[in-house]
Amino acid sequence: MIAQLSNWILSIAGVVCLSILIELVLPNGQMNKYIKGIFSFIILLVVISPIPALLGKDISFDGFAGQSDIQVQQEYIQKVNSDKLDAIKQDVDSQILLLGYQNVTTTFDVSWQQSAYQINAVFVDLSGIVISDKSAHTDIMDVKSDIVAVVSLTASVAGERVVFNE
Repeated sequence: MIAQLSNWILSIAGVVCLSILIELVLPNGQMNKYIKGIFSFIILLVVISPIPALLGKDISFDGFAGQSDIQVQQEYIQKVNSDKLDAIKQDVDSQILLLGYQNVTTTFDVSWQQSAYQINAVFVDLSGIVISDKSAHTDIMDVKSDIVAVVSLTASVAGERVVFNE
């Protein structure tokens, strides 16, 4: 009993000393007011901490603040990832257009694992391609290598996963 009382008094003294040290270090202002409030609450908790032991009760904080009610909203996460994929596809399409290749259609083959996605392949349809004058290349092999580079950089897809349909 004496050891518990001693530990309790030492913990109160430690928290008070820590709060005084923090108060000396912090400048005056709004933040100082909030930190004083937080340390006052901590001191209060330390002071009343032996009360449950004196009453012979054990207090559990497992369900404190609704921690057991936390649920992941899979639909929301999948919607965010779907929007992210749409943005990546639009970025790939705009980068291809900037290279001077028009009427190029890209399709992403995506697999979903729970709320995450993985791009398995990117299918590029070159059947209606129009190569503009501002393009650096007119050879189809150079065009393909440009498109593979764009897809690799923008969508983080390996070059061998880019499949062309001519």
